Amino acid sequence: MDLLNKNKDLFLALYRFVLGLLFACHGAATLFDVLGGSPGPAPGFGQWPGWWAAVIELIGGVLVLLGLGARAAAVICSGTMAYAYFIVHQPQALFPIENGGEKAALFCWGFLLIAVLGPGRWALSTLLTPSRALADDRVS
Repeated sequence: MDLLNKNKDLFLALYRFVLGLLFACHGAATLFDVLGGSPGPAPGFGQWPGWWAAVIELIGGVLVLLGLGARAAAVICSGTMAYAYFIVHQPQALFPIENGGEKAALFCWGFLLIAVLGPGRWALSTLLTPSRALADDRVS
């Protein structure tokens, strides 16, 4: 248990990095038809909600991955996935396993966790403003 506590900053950074990377890849696949493309037809430029969601996925995912404005980006990404779940998936059935909304639910809660915990010590915003890391040390 001591090993986990000593390395919690590392684990938070890895979690944030993987979550942001997966989300950004999803947005890039939808927008640019790369990495296997989107599941279905690509949305047209400016088309609501598909194109806008993909832009949020790409930009928000990169910001969370880097830890730059990560809390704000994570709130927006979480809200996007909550919208996707309740508007697209939930009307089909109650539970995510039944309605295909597992990814939306997991991304929603994952980004909410980043919004609450913050990006951690190894975020780009913390590295650019070292006084923020000192303030975090005093709080913990």
